[in-house]
Amino acid sequence: MSEVKIYRVTGKMRIGDTWQKFTMEIRALKKEHALEKVYSDLGSRHKLKRVHIRIEKVEEISPDEVTRPHIIQLLRLIS
Repeated sequence: MSEVKIYRVTGKMRIGDTWQKFTMEIRALKKEHALEKVYSDLGSRHKLKRVHIRIEKVEEISPDEVTRPHIIQLLRLIS
């Protein structure tokens, strides 16, 4: 059985005429699943197409490195 990992995804998204930086922490089984979730979330929240989202870095992080409050709460429930 696969273990759920935490990924930090950083990149830029085009809002109007400017590119804004973003960082998201995502729980997923694979890197590809984390990327799909980022595209889905940003597309849904900001009405962006995938061509307006540029992923710069995807890294697996340890639970100690998590900064997002909702992920921290979820980790506390699981442990």
